[in-house]
Amino acid sequence: MQLREVRTEDLDCFFEHQQDPEANLMAAYAARNPSDRGVFDYHWSRLLRDEDTIVRTIDQDGEVAGAVLCQLVDGVPELSFWTARPFWGQGITTAAVDAFLAEYPQRPITARVPADNIGSQKVLTRRGFAVTGEEQSFSNARAEVVTELLMQLN
Repeated sequence: MQLREVRTEDLDCFFEHQQDPEANLMAAYAARNPSDRGVFDYHWSRLLRDEDTIVRTIDQDGEVAGAVLCQLVDGVPELSFWTARPFWGQGITTAAVDAFLAEYPQRPITARVPADNIGSQKVLTRRGFAVTGEEQSFSNARAEVVTELLMQLN
């Protein structure tokens, strides 16, 4: 696994990853209409232009496995990641988060994870993130309010 700068062609893979209904349910937070390429392209163009946002492609043996990003939310860095389902359970997300945190040493850094997304919780807690609170938010992917765990690494 290696993290690298996002290439234009990676966006097609990210868009394809976003079409997976099971992954959307697991992540809970997805676009209102994940198949709308215009909304997707607009969202990603903003992320990639934002000087305060760092985005890396997760490259597994030449395949785009997902992305890791950090953006400022209310002035505090917030970590997010998405791994395509074919790469789940292989330690790739863990390795990607480790590599990202080594590249981005600023602390504190926060993250949010649905309370029922045990895999993502494990990735974060094993990196030293601790739960600092909970928040109720509406999930477009699930069409319901879900509990998010607010986490922080100091």
